[in-house]
Amino acid sequence: MNEKDIALVDFDPDKNQITELWFNDSIEFGHGCRISIRIKNVLCHYRSKYQEIAIFETEKLGRMLVLDGITMLTEFDEFAYHEMIVHVPLLVHPNPAKVLVIGGGDGGTVRELLKHPEVQEIHVCELDEEVVKACKKYLPSLASSFDDPKVKLFFEDGARFVTEHPGTYDIIIVDSTDPIGPGQILFQRKFYEDMKGALKPDGIAVTQCESIWLHKHVISGVASFAKKLYPKLGYYLSMVPAYPSGVIGFFFCSLEYDPIEDLSEERAARLSGLRYYTTSLHRAAFTLPRFGEELL
Repeated sequence: MNEKDIALVDFDPDKNQITELWFNDSIEFGHGCRISIRIKNVLCHYRSKYQEIAIFETEKLGRMLVLDGITMLTEFDEFAYHEMIVHVPLLVHPNPAKVLVIGGGDGGTVRELLKHPEVQEIHVCELDEEVVKACKKYLPSLASSFDDPKVKLFFEDGARFVTEHPGTYDIIIVDSTDPIGPGQILFQRKFYEDMKGALKPDGIAVTQCESIWLHKHVISGVASFAKKLYPKLGYYLSMVPAYPSGVIGFFFCSLEYDPIEDLSEERAARLSGLRYYTTSLHRAAFTLPRFGEELL
């Protein structure tokens, strides 16, 4: 993160204090625009072995996690991301007993997984242990989920991890950073092939796959090979205001179950504590604009 990412807007020399501080999230891949968020305090800001980690206290959006200058989440709207990446596949698979999360070091995905009594075991493969440490300290509303006895953490390379666990998981959720830096390998064909190998014969994988507005080439690139690997492939959306385009998308990669036809209304009705997900929204999320359909 350089000086353009945290902008000092005003400084009061009489009080010797900053009066305005803003974080600038520049949209990657050269779109020439950015979103700015006013922050009250820098809770932590340091470089780990793999990336730059920052957690801010914002003025209106609660606490915010930033990795390599890119917004990962805010407390204001993170539930819209985490509920959709989890409950869509979990309510389609009839028995999601064993789940792997790749990435997800903030703990939000695990928090949502634990709402499903069918889940017996959760493996989390997060490359950077420092992300988990920072989130446990500053984002306990998400990261306290790691303390549940069903959860086991592995601080390893997720791309290699799936090759070492063939035919193991009912569900794999790839809660990754963007396709730059350490997350780049998770958007490549080899990883999707290896991920398929780590699933049980009726398994489902869901992967974070960027904004339909900003990253069309990434989405079309993944679709070009994923549709050859997974008999049931779909792409669906969630609205997350703190992200630069306000929208994030996910690939639904299934070896057997259909994301609409096999949705369990009965199990969905038993879930509590949800703020975004509904079964109606689940179905609607797979309806894309014309240009989105053409990407697939």
